[in-house]
Amino acid sequence: MTPRLSIVSWVTNSVDRRVRASQKRQRLMAAAARVLHEQGVERTTLADIAREADVPVGNVYYYFKTKDELVRAALGEHTAHLDELTARLDRLPDPRDRLKALVEAWVEQRDVAARYGCPTGTLATELGKRGDGTLDAEAGAVIRRLLDWAARQFREMRLSGPDDPDDLALTLVAGYQGMSLLANALRDPGVMTREGARLLDWLGSLR
Repeated sequence: MTPRLSIVSWVTNSVDRRVRASQKRQRLMAAAARVLHEQGVERTTLADIAREADVPVGNVYYYFKTKDELVRAALGEHTAHLDELTARLDRLPDPRDRLKALVEAWVEQRDVAARYGCPTGTLATELGKRGDGTLDAEAGAVIRRLLDWAARQFREMRLSGPDDPDDLALTLVAGYQGMSLLANALRDPGVMTREGARLLDWLGSLR
């Protein structure tokens, strides 16, 4: 093999290794988001994450040294999912339709909500009880990201009423958190359907 081919081969292999490492880390992040949502922070072990991601537990320790690092990774997944969702919604020309589509997306997850609650909301609640004030603030930042996006839609609607767009966004997201909590507490996905319909009617009534 010529020196030039050796260099090309080394570069190619190096890139492949980085790609595989990135994919494995991403798989672990997605697994962390799922397991933490289903089991909660306290009940989840690094072995649970490894099992969900179908990797040796040593791989988890390689990428994430502590459970807190995994929680932070899960919050990153929630942020990425939110950004993907809002990017799709932003393709709709009408801000009211974007908000309605958001509610419909929430209702589509009614079975998951009834079983485990809102992914970010339940995590924020659990982290808020820890008292160290770090990860709970990061969970709150994900919810704030949703509030800011919703407020932009209400602002773009140019409503004639007295309500502030930020307050309307808070009403909308509080409605989602409330119906997710009740659906989970009652193990009744129908709560999401009924309350989602109320939110849609409310959005349609705003002028």
